[in-house]
Amino acid sequence: MPIPSLTVFDIETTGLDPKRGHRIIEIGGIRVEQGRIDQTKTFSSFVNPECLIPPNAKRINKITDDALRDAPTIMTVLPEFLAFAKNSLLVAHNAAFDRGFLEVEKECCWGYVELPLCLCTMLLSKSLFPTVSRHSLDALCERFQIPIPPDRHRAMADVLLTTQVLRKLLEHGHIHSFEELQRRAGLPEMVKS
Repeated sequence: MPIPSLTVFDIETTGLDPKRGHRIIEIGGIRVEQGRIDQTKTFSSFVNPECLIPPNAKRINKITDDALRDAPTIMTVLPEFLAFAKNSLLVAHNAAFDRGFLEVEKECCWGYVELPLCLCTMLLSKSLFPTVSRHSLDALCERFQIPIPPDRHRAMADVLLTTQVLRKLLEHGHIHSFEELQRRAGLPEMVKS
């Protein structure tokens, strides 16, 4: 089976732990269809966290309280993002972090809703480069000579970096089928419809 449609995504947050009340403040995504980035299928939205952004978060992602004041809340943005990502495999770097926030936020929105399966480019890198110790997005960009833009730590900038890293990982691992991707990335078996 060929590699399915992908939605590479990233979030920016007010902190590191959604279970301690930290919130999503930006979601970005791009579709990859048949191995090609589809620049016409992008998703980008600020999210009003309904709280003030801590100084540490502002320092990292450069998103201000003023920028979020008129933004929609997660109750609006998350359903829109999930509709955008429908019928695709989610992809994120350090996916446990991003997916953890989505899990908490979707529970706040409407309770139980199944999130799409999520591929982690960091885990895929660890599988393909088991003797290398550094697998951060910056380290992978350095390894693959991908320039880091000045707006690093904004959702769409990180989405585009993750998409380039994913392409390099698939090339390096000679991964051309979904079965090989499942095996190398540790994805669970999926039911064929």
